[in-house]
Amino acid sequence: MGFDIDNVSNYGLDNEFIEKQNSIKNSYEKMGVIPSFSCIPYEIYDLPKKGTQVSFAETNAAIYANSIGNLKTNKESAFSALASALTGKSPYSDLRKDSEESNLTIRMKVSEPNELTFGMLGFFAGKIADSSVTISGVKQLDKRSCKSLCGGMGTSGLCGKFTLDEGKNDSEKVDFDKKEMENIYDELNTTDSSDLITLGSPQLGLDELSDLTSMLHGKSFKKRCMVFCPRAIQKQARKLGYNDDLKRAGCEVLSDCCICLTPLISKKDVDGVTTNSIKGAYYLKNSNGVDVNLKPLSKIIEEETK
Repeated sequence: MGFDIDNVSNYGLDNEFIEKQNSIKNSYEKMGVIPSFSCIPYEIYDLPKKGTQVSFAETNAAIYANSIGNLKTNKESAFSALASALTGKSPYSDLRKDSEESNLTIRMKVSEPNELTFGMLGFFAGKIADSSVTISGVKQLDKRSCKSLCGGMGTSGLCGKFTLDEGKNDSEKVDFDKKEMENIYDELNTTDSSDLITLGSPQLGLDELSDLTSMLHGKSFKKRCMVFCPRAIQKQARKLGYNDDLKRAGCEVLSDCCICLTPLISKKDVDGVTTNSIKGAYYLKNSNGVDVNLKPLSKIIEEETK
């Protein structure tokens, strides 16, 4: 969806757009689709057992499914995923093969990385890798960094899977160092100022909302901040009191939508957006036409609150 139905009236969206979105929603529901409207289904549903063939449409979700969930899916489009749901079939690509191995290893050379760093690593990997890639120099990822890596990788190219390993001895080796990171940053960061903050591309899960609530304790944002999460997650967050705490800190908490491809963020209303999302930055710049100020979440809290 391109909006949250609970507060769509607050954003002055075109009625024709709202009607078309609702028409699509109703059509899916008539086919028996569960209306989750989330790019992080792996945080609101139980995943199938390891090795299961599935069809995930959202790019970060497909990469997460292949890389972390040990499932097998193409990077499907919305239409091809729907076709798979109706027919029980999907194209047999390299990502669905048991023997699929990467011939490219990206060596992580950036010290003390944060979620923004991993988003840039993913964006870099997506540009140069084929269907899969091995990443060395990274032993483990927290949830925020993992989602950033998946989101960045899914945005820039065809790569649909990563493995954290040292790579085969005969694989091609490419370094992701400070220079490569700065190149990605310079490509996507177009301003040093903004009049809006956006968090949640991919959408935030319950743990991330909990972290954000803790980081904002006793603070409030100096400017508008839009926080995107699935409706199922917001329902849980509301019970735990996170929603009230976030709203007190100046956050607008929205469900069923995210930073990407939404008229909620428009050039006519916003000149620049601060975000920690590489995926969000790409679409804000190229689809919404707004400038982007990239910062990790810790720096956003430090510099954009009072």
